[in-house]
Amino acid sequence: MPGKKKKELDKQQRDYFEYARHHEPKRPIVKNCIHAFLVGGLICAIGQIVSMIFIKYFKFTEETVGSPTSAVLIITSVLLTGFGIYDKIAQWAGAGTAVPITGFANTVASSAIEHRSEGFVLGVGGNMFKIAGPVITYGVVSAFFVAIARLIIKGG
Repeated sequence: MPGKKKKELDKQQRDYFEYARHHEPKRPIVKNCIHAFLVGGLICAIGQIVSMIFIKYFKFTEETVGSPTSAVLIITSVLLTGFGIYDKIAQWAGAGTAVPITGFANTVASSAIEHRSEGFVLGVGGNMFKIAGPVITYGVVSAFFVAIARLIIKGG
């Protein structure tokens, strides 16, 4: 906390922190990174496969395939969240499931599911937008500043 002086710990508190630190389980960092890499890569590979299917069988182009591919990934993520499968995958994969589009869809869907007992408007809708609002705002503001920077660099 800024502005507050740090209070000195007495011997008993120092002993407790030392005891707790000594007995804290070690995190398997390398194993967790491998799991995250594999699952994140699998999600991205699935997205690429979906894109290729849209291009080959539905005659989309490289420029137009992004939106339907994103929609498929979002719908899949929301369905897996609703059935409780995405959370099990996330327990194993950790940050690997935070691939932006599927992770965001999971977060919004989880919030909606968690607050459904409060009603559709104030529970589901309100809490979904508590999560989505800052992300959308950040995206719009970031895009604005990038566009201004591009105009400055390119000269109009």
